Amino acid sequence: MTEPLYKRLLDPAAISRWTDKYFTRTRKAVETSGDCNVIYAVFLRRPSIMACDLAIDWLEAVTKQQNFSITIKRAFKTGDAVGAGEPLFFYEGPFAKLAELETHLLQKVGPVCVAAYNARAMVLELPHVPFIEMGARHCAGQEMAEMMAYAAHAATLSAKNVNPSVRGFIGTSTDGGAIFYDNKNGLGTMPHALVGFASSTLEAAKLYRASNPDADFTVLPDYFGREISDSIAVCKHFAAEAAAGTLKFRLDTHGGRYIEGLDKPASYAVIERNAPQALRTYLSESDQAHLLGEGVSAAAIWHFREQMDKAGFPHVKIIGSSGFGPDKCRIMKLAKAPLDIIGTGSFLPDRWPETYATADIIRYGTDFRVKEGREWLIERYKKS
Repeated sequence: MTEPLYKRLLDPAAISRWTDKYFTRTRKAVETSGDCNVIYAVFLRRPSIMACDLAIDWLEAVTKQQNFSITIKRAFKTGDAVGAGEPLFFYEGPFAKLAELETHLLQKVGPVCVAAYNARAMVLELPHVPFIEMGARHCAGQEMAEMMAYAAHAATLSAKNVNPSVRGFIGTSTDGGAIFYDNKNGLGTMPHALVGFASSTLEAAKLYRASNPDADFTVLPDYFGREISDSIAVCKHFAAEAAAGTLKFRLDTHGGRYIEGLDKPASYAVIERNAPQALRTYLSESDQAHLLGEGVSAAAIWHFREQMDKAGFPHVKIIGSSGFGPDKCRIMKLAKAPLDIIGTGSFLPDRWPETYATADIIRYGTDFRVKEGREWLIERYKKS
């Protein structure tokens, strides 16, 4: 297992080069004035989940490398729900040494805590369904991918605090993120590119199975728009795997068309057969799309399940992907969609300004002092 990426980002020159310049100038000013110990309070302006292990571990690793000590006081445990403005943790140490670390520390706090908040909402909607974190390709670089893999893990811990039976996220699509799940390797399925290369879904399945005999056997059947007929062909060829329940299909039909054999009237019919309560509930326009629309809707999942059962393959598993965020998971719960696994990266924050974390100094030496309007941070520290 390789060392986590965040622990390797410790080079002092790189830290200085990529910190906000005013922190460097502050360090220089403080060094000429005698320095003092300060206490920082770290918080977000919106509700979040405590998911600060990467940030705190990085901070501790930097201080060890630079040979100075700090004191860290966590206000919450990993996975705890945190209200808007509540300090996540406090840290105390020499101002001159800490000044240049703030930029890097906050980068590892806000996005992670908000992503964990979103991911937690998803798994609580579908507690019996395991999730795979597949957000790496949507991330801005390796460090963000690592943070999102960790965020999904923290979300699962948080959800289990509410419902101990929650399955939550069981792994991630990258080997690098597998460390947070005690897995040796990343999880995942074949991409569309392999199906295109093989020129047929069945040939792609054969190639994938032959070259990855020890990997989870999951086939992607939407490339040619024949989700049902191509899946049945794969089941017939791999009859033993289909009967044993080790053959899985990942539904990833894009939102521009219906799954094979489905249209709007048929979508209403399949939901009426399997989850009529969903049609008798008030639904927004986006809710209706998740339930009855094109792409991987609840109707599409029920349709696929019906067709596999009808063809004599009731044990093949269904992995849902394509836009599975909190709202879509809520509709899947309403429709009791027969999902065995969900693969998603759609818990990544939609509105990046909501992820902005802040660190305010609340004590200089022995004097408590903070900018006007943030006095509550001092009171929180004194109560912690």
